[in-house]
Amino acid sequence: MAELRLAELSAATVEAVNNMSLKPGQAEFLAPESYEVAAGDVDPQTMWQRVVLDGDDVVGFISANFDGDSVSEYFRSVLWRINVDADDQGRGIGRFAVESLLAEAREHGVDHVNVIYGAGQEGPQAFFERVGFTPVGETEYGEVIAEIRL
Repeated sequence: MAELRLAELSAATVEAVNNMSLKPGQAEFLAPESYEVAAGDVDPQTMWQRVVLDGDDVVGFISANFDGDSVSEYFRSVLWRINVDADDQGRGIGRFAVESLLAEAREHGVDHVNVIYGAGQEGPQAFFERVGFTPVGETEYGEVIAEIRL
């Protein structure tokens, strides 16, 4: 594994992100209902989107939102999406992406980052807990709200 690094999502990398594969059962956890509802209210100027590169290969994607004016408290500082290609999972890429997000959050002066996800056996809960998120509540749709305090 070469040294991991972040790059902004671009026309050159978006196709690779769209073609990343998932392990069986993971697709149903990609976008919780809460994110679908909130997506129309997200200001593109507040989005933070990066690809994770291993050498020249796109191996992951992370998207977050930093909007202190968001109507929903949970979306003011939130990990919106994280994907690691199925063949590259288990190599520390997701942890690297989350640690990079937390560094960015500190630069934005926020004191925590939220994530919302659907519970389920094949879901992301174990990963989020391993990287430091703690469940703090539930959405009206029954999804888990978790946070990392900075």
